Amino acid sequence: MLRGLLVATGVYKIYEKWLLDQVKSDEMPQHIGVILDGNRRWALGHSLPKWEGHMWGGRKAENFLGWCLELGIQTVTAYVFSTENFQRSRQEVERIFDVLEQEAKRLESDDRLREKCVKVKAIGRIELLPERLQKLIAKVEGQTEKHDKHFLNIAVAYGGRAEIVDAARKIAQDLDRGKISVNDIDEESFRDYLYTAHLPNPYPDLIIRTSGEERLSGFLLWQSAYSELCFLDVYWPEFRKIDLLRAIRLYQKRKRTYGR
Repeated sequence: MLRGLLVATGVYKIYEKWLLDQVKSDEMPQHIGVILDGNRRWALGHSLPKWEGHMWGGRKAENFLGWCLELGIQTVTAYVFSTENFQRSRQEVERIFDVLEQEAKRLESDDRLREKCVKVKAIGRIELLPERLQKLIAKVEGQTEKHDKHFLNIAVAYGGRAEIVDAARKIAQDLDRGKISVNDIDEESFRDYLYTAHLPNPYPDLIIRTSGEERLSGFLLWQSAYSELCFLDVYWPEFRKIDLLRAIRLYQKRKRTYGR
């Protein structure tokens, strides 16, 4: 059994290296969005409580960031908690917030953010989160505020429709205050009112969703108009570096015409 495991591991490493070489020889996506789906189903399949699925999912997110930084990907936007997720049981929501708090503390002391100059930003209706979590997020954002080489966006208490509504409200306020006129509003100016306005490239080249579900569930509705989509039949806690490389390779094989 041990010999078989070693052989399987050896084959995996060879395939991973081959894929890595293939990926590096082609154009790399500069902005990857990822929908972290399947934590609860993974836990159920392993006879574990739901919250452990979220815990393992949080650890996987740390790995994912590392892989993307290794590949030189500029921006990662991770969808970790939607506005609809508030409808889950109070106990589960509290457990998720506990995991988010733990991950925020890890980010606070993560040397990669400084070494790779990663700017961290939470996007969504952050005011809906517990105050303790809001403070932690604000602290990490403050520590990385001047970083400008890489960007990690954490979509939490996020909804694509809510983002567009919030943008419309901000535009209405600026119209009311006389800061802009109706003629100033176009697609280019609208992007400056979205949660992703701070990004050099707010439009994901590639969006990955795990767990086998094939929908965006409100993720970056405005920004994803021309994103390439990749749906993987693997639960998020089981996501491997090889899965990321395969998704990027699929992206590289597609021809992007942007409607032209």
